[in-house]
Amino acid sequence: MNKESIYGLTLDQLIAWLNEHGHKKFRATQVWDWLYRKRVTDFSDMTDVRPECIQLLKDHFVISTLNEHLRQESADGTIKFLFKLQDGNLIETVLMRHKFGLSVCVTTQVGCNIGCSFCASGLLAKSRDLSGGEIVEQIMKVQLHLDQAQNNEKVSHIVVMGIGEPFDNFTNLSNFINVVKDHKGLAIGARHITVSTSGLANKIIEFTDSDLQVNLAISLHAPNDELRTRIMKINRAIPINKLMEAIDYYLDKTKRRITLEYILLKDVNDGKEHALELAELVGHRRQLANVNLIPYNPVDEHSQYQRSEQESITAFYDTLKKQGISCSVRLEHGTDIDAACGQLRSKQIKQSIG
Repeated sequence: MNKESIYGLTLDQLIAWLNEHGHKKFRATQVWDWLYRKRVTDFSDMTDVRPECIQLLKDHFVISTLNEHLRQESADGTIKFLFKLQDGNLIETVLMRHKFGLSVCVTTQVGCNIGCSFCASGLLAKSRDLSGGEIVEQIMKVQLHLDQAQNNEKVSHIVVMGIGEPFDNFTNLSNFINVVKDHKGLAIGARHITVSTSGLANKIIEFTDSDLQVNLAISLHAPNDELRTRIMKINRAIPINKLMEAIDYYLDKTKRRITLEYILLKDVNDGKEHALELAELVGHRRQLANVNLIPYNPVDEHSQYQRSEQESITAFYDTLKKQGISCSVRLEHGTDIDAACGQLRSKQIKQSIG
């Protein structure tokens, strides 16, 4: 039976666990410092921790549960890691270089059941949730890669936008956020962490009430129910009006900005009429909303969708701006590798069974 990842424990949980096993609080803070500041990969390297505590940790936990299976590096500095889990499953993690820092996109599930018709992540159905430790370790693996390069670089931002629906794995997601933003560890600021959801309305409310204080992004991708249901089957269960009610709850309670993600699909949702309808949908929320327009990365299995022409992207952007909507076009990363989320994993699994 596989042991639990030590990365799955928040500092408070580690303190409580060691206390139950006869060790005082300072011992937990020592271990925490070795994990996240010194970033050791073996309990035996924690040289100032008592041997009996080291053995206790070895008996119950592991530090490493992910092995690098494949790595793709883009000319723009983007690195896509394909990690193999202890059970043999594969997940993707992506390091992106921005002017503002180094951002890592993490995965929260093995596969995805949301079923967006344009997305490579959903080509393979969800088989399980990732543990909190498996999510945290994605950040640690990337940080260790940066440490080895000895350029004094540090992961500064996190986007939870990889394979899976984060809010469908809410408890482990929450633990992950509390671990990575802890000021005694990685100390990644809450304002530098963004969670993206396909629109689980009840979980948006739970997220709001949890006061995690990280940023929220909504995968909207269509301005009306008919179109959104066609490309995102989740809209059948949670139509736009119900989603917008949850968004209003978030905006009213937190007074924080929200990002509405909108993938532009050629001749599907990229017309001027769609932009005008989207502006109307944003409506009174425009003071706290930003629309992030995303050029589509084509996926072989979804050949019915193509990237919008640059002229259409510009026209859509201009239409929103003229309607007073804050918007941006996402800067692309890794276009010379398997750019679409889930694409590398899908290809590798096909090769292994083909």
